[in-house]
Amino acid sequence: MKKYLIASVLVLLVVFAKAQNTPISAPSDTAIFSVTQITASFPGGIKEFTNYLAGNIVYPPGAKMANQQGKVFLTFIVEKDGSLSRIRVLRGVSPDIDAEAVRVIQASPKWLCAQQNGVPVRQQYTVPISFMLSKP
Repeated sequence: MKKYLIASVLVLLVVFAKAQNTPISAPSDTAIFSVTQITASFPGGIKEFTNYLAGNIVYPPGAKMANQQGKVFLTFIVEKDGSLSRIRVLRGVSPDIDAEAVRVIQASPKWLCAQQNGVPVRQQYTVPISFMLSKP
């Protein structure tokens, strides 16, 4: 029994050693990552992203009058050059509010791209954007 255990460990060590010497291939140009070593981010971080949203969202007048509030969940791809593509609503509040959330993300400055093994890659990103009316 002990011999089999030692032999199994030796085989695993050999396999692991060979894996360590295997070069890492570059990701394909079309691959989209959901988890990366370095995550895509808005320039300046989450605080600057929050400031950007607060300074650029225009609450739709119809939604304001109808007292519509809530969170819009958007998903998009941060491309290798930091531009955003495939922006779409995962869960919306109303057509007007959803359109405003998409508009403000489309107008966003370029993001810092994600990286995998030191190579820029495309990353899917999901953000919630809150639309809340202040109480009078």
